[in-house]
Amino acid sequence: MRNFFMAIVFMFLASTLTAQLSVSLNFNVGSQPIWGPVGYDYVEYYYLPDIETYYYVPQQRYYYYEGGNWISRSYLPARYSHYDLYNSYKVVVNEKDPWRNNKVYKNKYSSFKGRHDQQMIKNSHDQKYFVNKNHPEHNKWVQKQNNGNKNNFTKGNNNQIHKQNNGNKNDKNKGNNGNGGNKNNKEKNNGKGKR
Repeated sequence: MRNFFMAIVFMFLASTLTAQLSVSLNFNVGSQPIWGPVGYDYVEYYYLPDIETYYYVPQQRYYYYEGGNWISRSYLPARYSHYDLYNSYKVVVNEKDPWRNNKVYKNKYSSFKGRHDQQMIKNSHDQKYFVNKNHPEHNKWVQKQNNGNKNNFTKGNNNQIHKQNNGNKNDKNKGNNGNGGNKNNKEKNNGKGKR
C-alpha cells in the first residue's frame, strides 16, 4: 500500500513539473517584435507573404531567397526597403525551417498578400504584451511592477518580511515609445534551397 501511495505522489509531482516546463517553453511574447500580430503566446516564425520572407523570432533573423539560396540576415535586403513591417500581414508558422516548404506556404497564404487588417502588438492594450521591452507601455508596466514590489513588503525588527497595503492602486504612470527597428549584423548564408 505504501508503494502505491508513493507512486501516485510521484506521478502527481512529475505531471506538475511537466506542465510547468511546458508553459515556460511555450511562451515568448517578450521576444516577439512589436510589429507582430496579437493573439499568439508563442511564435517560432512569421511568414511575410507580400515579400515571401520568413522571420525567425528567437534569433530575430529574416530568411529570404536570393541567388538560388535561402539567406539568413538580421535585416531585410535593400530591395525590400519600401516594405512596411507594421502595415503588412504576417502568418505564424511554428515549424522548423519553414522556407524548406516555401511552395506550400506560398500557395496556402497567397490570398493574404496586400492585407492590412491585423492588430499589432505595438497597439495592443493587453497587459501580457507589456513585458515586451519595445512595447509603448513597457516602462509604465515595469514601474508599476517595481512600485508594487517595493511598497508591498517591508522588513520588520527581526528581518522578517511583512506585507503592507500601499494604497496606490490608481496610480497613473508614464511610458515611452517602443522601437521596432532592424539591427545590422553580419550576413550569413544558411544553405541552399529551391524556391
